Amino acid sequence: MTAAPVRHVPVLGHEAVAMLAPRAGGVYVDATFGAGGYSRAILATADTRVIGIDRDRTAIAGGFGLVEESGGRLTLVEDRFSNLAAICAAEGADAVDGIVMDVGVSSMQLDEAGRGFSFRLDGPLDMRMSAHGPTVADVLARASETDLANIIYVFGEERRSRAVARAIVAARRDAPIATTRALADIVSKVVRAKPHEIHPATRTFQALRIFVNEELDELIAALAAAERVLKPGGRLAVVSFHSLEDRIVKNFFAARGKAVGGSRHLPEIERAAPSFAILTRRPVTAGDDEVRANPRARSAKLRAAERTAAPAFDADTHPAWPSLANVMRGG
Repeated sequence: MTAAPVRHVPVLGHEAVAMLAPRAGGVYVDATFGAGGYSRAILATADTRVIGIDRDRTAIAGGFGLVEESGGRLTLVEDRFSNLAAICAAEGADAVDGIVMDVGVSSMQLDEAGRGFSFRLDGPLDMRMSAHGPTVADVLARASETDLANIIYVFGEERRSRAVARAIVAARRDAPIATTRALADIVSKVVRAKPHEIHPATRTFQALRIFVNEELDELIAALAAAERVLKPGGRLAVVSFHSLEDRIVKNFFAARGKAVGGSRHLPEIERAAPSFAILTRRPVTAGDDEVRANPRARSAKLRAAERTAAPAFDADTHPAWPSLANVMRGG
């Protein structure tokens, strides 16, 4: 007999779904469908309905089996999760009972050399989560040295960002930088790592992946959309994997989890009621067993909150970080 395929278990999957507390008849959004681990767990509660969203066509195609298995309770949509409010409306769900997000790149994407996400496997410098827009190779060919340094510093928190940018610009004068190995080799010449530290190219790869997919802009927009779509009592659970993402989620909940406006100096200003009740005063992290089984879980943080009946806040403004559109048009 052929062994049954091992089902993908999302990091902090049990904890995230427990935060949602799925109930029979509820409608939920798996905003980053991936391999379907969250959706499968939610569907285990009778009569739940799940709208699964992923910008990666491969992930959507891989979920067709679960659509059939669910008997029509799972709907898959290929789109960015920042569009979740419009997606829910199109699916007849203007208000939902819960939303779960697993932010960042998936293990499946990292493990596929042809996607170009990892320096561990030589492949084309793509890194797009969808098949649309410029690739990392396009960015490296087009961006100025100043833009590259800013991208690598802001999104990768790489202290040697200027040296990396200079090395990239020097290398591309000789030949286009088209593969993950070529980029990793360039970075490794100017960023030195001590034994047992992360690979020298880790932060640069992270920065370029975040930039080309506009991941932080997407997250900010998705959180605001979730606030508009959740019913009173509906819950939002977000799993993030590095400090930039977690900071955005933490600040989003902090701003909306307390009354704002007015002060002892200006008492006449009406105070806005909090739109969320925080469920995780501190982030939930993976236990030792999960980290041993999946080292990627070491950096994972889960934050969750429950929607109140208060109106949604105005959408947050995006920080003044490098813009993909501006960089690609040379602005």
